Amino acid sequence: MQARSQMGFTLAFHIVLACLGVAFPAVVLVANYLGLRRRDETALLLARRWSQVMAVLVAVGAITGTVLSFEMGLLWPGLMGRFGGAIGIPFSIEGIFFLLEAVFVSIYLYGWDRLSGWPHFCTGVPVAVAGSLGAWSVVAANSWMNQPAGFQLSHGRLTHVDPVAVFFNPATYYEVPHMILAAYMVTGFLVASVYAVGLLRGRRDRYHRLGFLVPFTIAGVCTPLQIFVGDTAARAVEHQQPLKFAAMEYVVRTHRHVSEYLGGVFVNGHVTGALKVPDLDSLLVGFSPNTKVVGWDSVPAAGRAPFVSFIHLSFDLMVLIGFGLLVLGAWSAVSWWRRRDLPGSRLFLWGGALSGLAAVVAMECGWVVTEVGRQPWIVYKVMLTSQAATTTSGLTGTLTAIIALYAVLGIATVAILLAFRRRWRQTAAVDNRDVPYGPSAGEPADRVGQRS
Repeated sequence: MQARSQMGFTLAFHIVLACLGVAFPAVVLVANYLGLRRRDETALLLARRWSQVMAVLVAVGAITGTVLSFEMGLLWPGLMGRFGGAIGIPFSIEGIFFLLEAVFVSIYLYGWDRLSGWPHFCTGVPVAVAGSLGAWSVVAANSWMNQPAGFQLSHGRLTHVDPVAVFFNPATYYEVPHMILAAYMVTGFLVASVYAVGLLRGRRDRYHRLGFLVPFTIAGVCTPLQIFVGDTAARAVEHQQPLKFAAMEYVVRTHRHVSEYLGGVFVNGHVTGALKVPDLDSLLVGFSPNTKVVGWDSVPAAGRAPFVSFIHLSFDLMVLIGFGLLVLGAWSAVSWWRRRDLPGSRLFLWGGALSGLAAVVAMECGWVVTEVGRQPWIVYKVMLTSQAATTTSGLTGTLTAIIALYAVLGIATVAILLAFRRRWRQTAAVDNRDVPYGPSAGEPADRVGQRS
């Protein structure tokens, strides 16, 4: 439990930065494109400032990601000792893509005012591409733990590894798009929420409106796609990992005409405080109320996931937030279609201000379902979590130290971003000559577009 707690905490912290590392470059590039295409000074100003934020977040994400890579070996020696030859493949590929991302982030930052507009824009494209491919690689490793493939075991030793089958395992096809879309939703809504707060405070200038509109539109477009992928993924989980699905939906026994429980907790073999919808679970799984759904009674108690109420409520909260964000995005789309403007309601802006936090919560809930729902297996039906965990003592001390260090790291990151905001408010134009990791100043934003 201590090893799982430490891994869970560091992953929960890192995954937010990972989402920003995957999707924030695309948000920056959209603003950069609009600035060049329309000779829009405001869009270029946003792109330049966002690129500085991107650099900080990529650097912090590299630190927390490195900690996770060490934890894979130190906390789970049983897993890496036996299956390192398989699971190490996608992790190694991710390292290559992260290196490319870091290199091109540096080139893109250095290129402000040193390259003409479109060539500079092109140096940012590999950042977005490498970020998504790196995410694909990491999620391929996790999906392999859910649906292991591409290997054989002989006397407990790993043999005949097929790298392609490892990377493209049966769970890759829904986990990867689900995670990448989640990254774009988290990033889009998080960035938009900052400018929604500014709009609520009366800053209705074009800078804040465009700063809200660009990332919010990206996240809004991804939301219905995410709901579709999530629905497909849930049916795949029911087929591939039926006991995880049983925990998600409170399916106690295998039967037909399975009811859907919305909310509620599972106590002493009964669901309490839930809204029960007859036949809906069977209908969602097989498009028929007569569909049979596997329940917990199919395995002994030791083979079932723990913390069932936690898994179910996390799943319900993720779905609820997803549909709430869908409504918010549809509200914005209808207003734009009718008036070519954002909704004027303060209720909408409050929703926009809270959307970033909501998207993060939904994403964390999704990881709870994925990781806790797979228990007691660390590699599904191949290795138990108890067989993989370290037997070393003293993990309470390392967990405490990690929490303290990450608290300092989180506070420092927020302090840097707030320092950016204070400096930007004090200047009408970008001046980054005093920031070694940011673009250098040298000409007004409008000339970058003119030179292109």
